Amino acid sequence: MITAYTLFSGSSGNCTYVTSGKTEILIDAGKSCLAIERALNALGTSLSSISDIFVTHEHSDHTCGLEVISKKYNIPVHFAYPSYDKAVHSGTYLKRSAVRHEVIFEKRVGNVLIKSFEVPHDSMQNLGYIIDDGEDIFGTATDMGHITESLANELKICRCALIEANHDKKMLISGPYPQFLKERILSPKGHLSNENCARLACFLADNGVKCVTLGHLSKENNLPKLAYDAVDSLLKANGLTVDLSVASPDEAVLLTRG
Repeated sequence: MITAYTLFSGSSGNCTYVTSGKTEILIDAGKSCLAIERALNALGTSLSSISDIFVTHEHSDHTCGLEVISKKYNIPVHFAYPSYDKAVHSGTYLKRSAVRHEVIFEKRVGNVLIKSFEVPHDSMQNLGYIIDDGEDIFGTATDMGHITESLANELKICRCALIEANHDKKMLISGPYPQFLKERILSPKGHLSNENCARLACFLADNGVKCVTLGHLSKENNLPKLAYDAVDSLLKANGLTVDLSVASPDEAVLLTRG
């Protein structure tokens, strides 16, 4: 069975830990090497046990720890080539550990198979990942401006999924962000609102996904209760049940419950 935790999830940094058997991987490393090591230590493991890191996209809240991690540890870091071309050229040590892939790729690591899929965002390339150990399937997709049929269909095969609930529209529109940034977040390549996250959660629940975690919440434009209530209300209105939780920006949260 797969066990997965968000170590960090939000606009200030993202990192997800996934393990099955003796296989341990990270998805993104958007906090410092020290912060990630401390978070892993709290779970009884360490960066020295991580075999591979899979990057969703090149934005700093998903990659800022990679240069130091690459300096201290010999961990392969997997990118789709558009993000690789943007992120790796400035990293002395990251160049040594980075692995360049096509946008859609599969990689077997130990007893798990990792598959990428496209997620719409204003990065060079953004990916979601499906992790399959033959008995259990976990999926993650954040930083998405809108829901595509293909990403929804990728996630519906999972037992548990991490999806984005970035912002409450009212908070965003009335908040302090400059207008250009509000428009970027609301665009089809921006971030997913609570309302749209709820629609995706309903689709997943209706297709048999058992647990859903809401992640990448904006500190300025959302609240955990607003995100949870928006999704929970639509699930109940449609007669659907799913084990629902909200990821934390700076504390480990178990994603693969049940």
